[in-house]
Formats: sequence, C-alpha cells, structure tokens
Amino acid sequence: MANFFLDNKDLQFQLDHPLMKKIVALKERNFADKDKYDYAPVDYEDAVDSYRKVLEIVGEICGDTIAVNADGVDKEGPRVVDDHVVYASGTAENHRMLTEAGVYGISLPRKWGGLNFPVVPYVMSCELVSRADAGFGNIWGLQDCAETLHEFASDEINDEYMPQVCAGKTCAMDLTEPDAGSDLQAVMLKATWNEEKKTWLLNGVKRFITNGDGDISLVLARTEEGTTDARGLSLFVYDRKHMAVKVRRIEHKMGIIGSPTCELVFTDAPARLVGDTKMGLIRYVMALMNSARLGIGAQSTGISEAAYREALKYAQERRQFGKPIIEFAPVYEMLTNMQAKVLASRAMLYETSRFVDVYKAYYHISKERKLEKEERDEMKEYNKLADAYTPLLKLFSSEYCNQVTYDAIQIHGGSGYMKDYPVERLARDARITNIYEGTSQLQVVAAIKGVTTGVYLSQMNKYEAMTYNSDLDPLHATLKAMKAEYEATVKLVEERAAANSEYLDFHARRLVEMAGHIILGYLLLYEASERECGCVDYRTAANVYIKAGAAKNTAHRVYIENSTPEDIAMFRID
Repeated sequence: MANFFLDNKDLQFQLDHPLMKKIVALKERNFADKDKYDYAPVDYEDAVDSYRKVLEIVGEICGDTIAVNADGVDKEGPRVVDDHVVYASGTAENHRMLTEAGVYGISLPRKWGGLNFPVVPYVMSCELVSRADAGFGNIWGLQDCAETLHEFASDEINDEYMPQVCAGKTCAMDLTEPDAGSDLQAVMLKATWNEEKKTWLLNGVKRFITNGDGDISLVLARTEEGTTDARGLSLFVYDRKHMAVKVRRIEHKMGIIGSPTCELVFTDAPARLVGDTKMGLIRYVMALMNSARLGIGAQSTGISEAAYREALKYAQERRQFGKPIIEFAPVYEMLTNMQAKVLASRAMLYETSRFVDVYKAYYHISKERKLEKEERDEMKEYNKLADAYTPLLKLFSSEYCNQVTYDAIQIHGGSGYMKDYPVERLARDARITNIYEGTSQLQVVAAIKGVTTGVYLSQMNKYEAMTYNSDLDPLHATLKAMKAEYEATVKLVEERAAANSEYLDFHARRLVEMAGHIILGYLLLYEASERECGCVDYRTAANVYIKAGAAKNTAHRVYIENSTPEDIAMFRID
C-alpha cells in the first residue's frame, strides 16, 4: 500500500509553519462552525489533524490507484464520442475514487458540502495528485474555477453550483481561442443577451481548453459590440447539461495525455453572467489565472518529486563497473542538485500558498463585515505578496520541473528514453508546465514588477532579519552578499534603462532570476534552521542551492555590467 502523503515528510512539515495558526483562525472564523457541523474543528490542533487525515486519504488513492493507472491512461487517452469527451478508463476510475472519498470541494464552505480547508492543504492535494498523474492533476486542480465563482458570482449561482462541485462535478475554464492565446484581450467569442429567453447566448470557438467538456465551465466572452480590448470582455458560467457546446476535437499532445485538451464550438449556448459585465478579464480572469498558476506550481513540484524518486531508485539499483551508479560523482551530484530544486520549489509553493490563504480569508471576511484598519492593511500586504510571488513560483517551479525530469532521464541513460520507465512520460508531462497558464516569458513580465517596486527586496530584508541556527551563518552571509549584489545590479539596470527602456526588458529575466535565487535560498535556509528529518537533509539542500544560486547571480551581474543599451541591437532579427 503506497501513500504519497505519508511517504513525504517534507510535505507533512509544511503544515507546521507558524503562519498556519493565523490562517486556520481566519479560515474557521475562530471555529464558529463547531456547533453547526459535526466535522468542523473545535481548535487549531483539531483542524490540522483533519487536514492530515484527508491528505492521507488523498495520498492513499494517489499511490494505490492514480499512479497505478497513469501508464494505462497515457496509452489510452480520452476520445470524442458524439461530440463529447469520454475519459480513459483509468481517468474515470480516478475520478470515481476521489468522488466516493468525499474529498472534492476541499476548499469550499461547509454550507455547500465542502470541507472548508485553507489553500495550503488544497494545494498539497494538487501536488499529491500531480505526482501520481500530472494529467489527472489538471482535472482535480480545476476546482479553482469553483473558487472563482465563490469569490465573484451571485448567491443564486453559488447555491446552484457549489454543491455540485463538492459532489464531484468537474470544471473547465474556457479562455483561449485560435487567435487569442496569451493575448486574452483578443478573445472574440460572442455573448449576446436574448430578451425572449432571458439569458445570455454564447457563440464562437475556444481552443486549447483543459478538460473542455467539464460539467461546469467558466467562459470568457465579448459582450460589448465594437470593442477589441479587455474592456469588452465578461465572464460567464456554462452548464454542460444544456448540450449546446460540441467538442470538435481533442488535441494530440506531447504529454498530460489523460487531460482532454479540447477545441469547442459554442452554438447559442445559454450562460449566466458572473459578476459585472466588462470585468471578465480585468478582474475575474486575472484572479482565476493566479489560482491556476499556483496550481501549476503544485503540478510542477509533484512531477519533480516523482522524477527525483524514480531517478534515485534507478541509481541505487543500476550497477555499472561493479558498483551502483549512485556511487559515481557525476550521478550523485546530479541527484543532490535535483533534490535541492524539488525542495526549493516546494518551499516557494507553500510560502506563496500561505500568502494567498491570508489574503483570501480577509477577502471573504470583508464580504461578511467591515474590516478593521489593521485587517485591511494586512489584506493589502498579503495580496501584494501573493501577486508578486505567484509568477516567481510559476517560473521557477516549472523550469526546475523540466530540468529535474531531463536529469532523471539522463540518470536512466538509454533506458530513460524508452517507455519501459515512467521518466519518459514524466518528461513529456513536464514540458507543458512552463508554457500553459502563461509562458515563462510572461511570468518574467509579471515578476519584474516585484523587482522594480521593491517588493522582493523588502521580503529579502525581512528574511535577512530572521534568526537562524549559528552553524548556518556562512550561508546567511552568502545570502546577504547576494542581496547586496542584486541591489547594485538592479540600480545599474534602472540607470541605463533611463535612456532606453528596452534595456530593462532585455535584462528582466536575469534580474528576476537573481531575486528568485535569493528568496528561494532564504526559504531553504529557514527550513534547514527549523526542521530536523532523517529522510530530508535540509542543510545539504540549502548549501547546494545557495552556493549554486550565488554563482548564477554573479554570472548574471557580470553579463549585465558588460552589456550596454546599444548591444540590444545585435539580438534583433529582421
């Protein structure tokens, strides 16, 4: 019996972070539900115990069912029958098992049948499922659509759809179109109010839609005739029961085969408006995308965890020249670097999740009562941090995911290139993570704001002021020096960009990576200082990651120092 939660001590420890007490108190409204629902917690310890028990259930299903089905799902894939999706048999079983376990709607309020868990344990469940099968991780993780409805839809809509999600109905977010990929302002699917039917009707085509034939879909559509930008877009909820959307085809993808990526045709599809018109992209989809990017962080970390474990196992078992290959320096160096990247990704994943948790809790409280000034200030601060950390998380976790799976194949050698071993599938699954929900390039565009506004520097200063074990002083000193180098480099770029704004854009990725290496380094330093675990060497991970990050940051600084605004012209292609 495999359990993907119990076999991961690092994951379990994330539930013990000091900020969790604040998060639980806010989420539970100081445990106001304890007299209404027999499964509501009575105190902090009871709440965390509930999280662990549910995660154990999810972890068991992941280990014994979803992971076991993953290879078969990859081979079978979904198909289109009578204009609708039929899941692979393993995918259907995965969904049935989780539904029967009653763990859907994990983050939704109890009044609709949800478990009312914070973002942190929900994201943990996403990581667990993605480690088992990244394709099914997409189907599971699209519960975030319900969170968007919870935040912005009317009570009437929520009362109808939230219980359905909690009962296991699947979701989809229908955003992209053939001519509107990353540029969602170009969306042209039309929404028209029909006075006779007293409903909105959707007409047009959507493409690259994950789980496109889901039961409940959030659809971005143009309501304002004559507009071509974001101001003309609104968000709608469409119910599959109307059978007014046809699946034209399922895309033939490189990886995440079990997740049906669909091209959809809307023909007078009745839909209900979410929130206000014209705010679809500007407000609602931006919130939805941030949640999705948090989910990709969980997916990336889950895939990385699976790939690292497969590589470690193979290196321990494979013998060459009379000994296991793990005893060869190039192999154990590679494995140690892989583990450091996995732990760094996870540390960033749950730091970001905690920021999101506090912000969202205050947001929902603000809909119930007026916040005190201190509460409003805290909400704004955590919202700012969540917005700054989310693109950083998505960038680093997805890039590391691709690197870790690449190295996992390398450790397997020729065997890793064959379909006989899971790493081949994991590498294919990994490749999408730094593409969808905003490419790495777009994450840099979002993250550079954290550089120019000083948000990242402010957090570095807070991390620097924390107390760490004295034996970690050399690493702390390295991070301080990295911060000083980062500050000087940012100043240099801003000075040179005053004469040519493109200079900042050109070096944005280097600056963002410098910031990320420092922030992730501090998160690992904290874990190395605070945690002891026989199965995870946090000190080694912190050492390896920080020293590598210092070298990379210096390389970025030197490159920038030797790069003039005039040099940019060399890279332009006519």
